[in-house]
Amino acid sequence: MRNQLEHFRKSLAQTGVQSSDFDLNPETVLPAGRKLRPAGVLAPIVETENGLSLLLTKRSAALKHHPGQIAFPGGKQDEGDKDVIAAALREADEEIGLPPDTVEILGTLPQHETITSFIVTPVVGFVKSDFVVRPEPGEVDEVFAVPLTHVLNPDNYQIQSRRWRGQKRHYFVVPFGPYYIWGATARMLRSWSEIIQN
Repeated sequence: MRNQLEHFRKSLAQTGVQSSDFDLNPETVLPAGRKLRPAGVLAPIVETENGLSLLLTKRSAALKHHPGQIAFPGGKQDEGDKDVIAAALREADEEIGLPPDTVEILGTLPQHETITSFIVTPVVGFVKSDFVVRPEPGEVDEVFAVPLTHVLNPDNYQIQSRRWRGQKRHYFVVPFGPYYIWGATARMLRSWSEIIQN
């Protein structure tokens, strides 16, 4: 296991290409001078009986933005956060009850620009000890684990599309059992799968 984690650490030290919600939609014209808000999300790796897995959340169906979608724990960087890593750790504590001091930071993935004007830094960390998962009421419906071998295999990704605001938009999907992992979360994971292969 430790060898795998060191491999992740080394691969994350490489400079990757920034991704965005627009990668598969090159015809999108972005407004000039747009302001992007910094955010951090945590990709928490846990050790399970079947090897290393990634914890993800299913957002509450009652939320105004992205209801019911699969996401990393995380959110926008607040004034009190030292950096996006601190924001990711704080949000993971609030959303799933993950104590920051139990997370060993392995590195960060390339930033990802979202359609909602955030510049998101995915932070990869290993959860060193057991903790009690506590989904934040009203925000997180479920916390579940996906084998890393699944999300880090580029062959498991598909490109799908749907109409959004009158236009056809394409996006990555990496389904897992009953979970439909798509959009920004799938794109960031796809970036990680590409980095690992190099």
